Amino acid sequence: MRQNAYRVRRTSLYLRIIDGKIWIEEDGTEDSIVEELMAEEISQNEIVLAFHSPVLRPLTDFAIA
Repeated sequence: MRQNAYRVRRTSLYLRIIDGKIWIEEDGTEDSIVEELMAEEISQNEIVLAFHSPVLRPLTDFAIA
């Protein structure tokens, strides 16, 4: 029996669909989910990089909200 053993959990991918746009809240995947979405011909105007603060989102080429 091990003492102080515990499991570490982490969300590796968290997406939401809000008002028809894909909000990427967290992307801890090895290959970026953004590139996967764009390969499926989803435009940058339909993707919100929600892991960036609202102040920084206008600096990206993606939707701001």
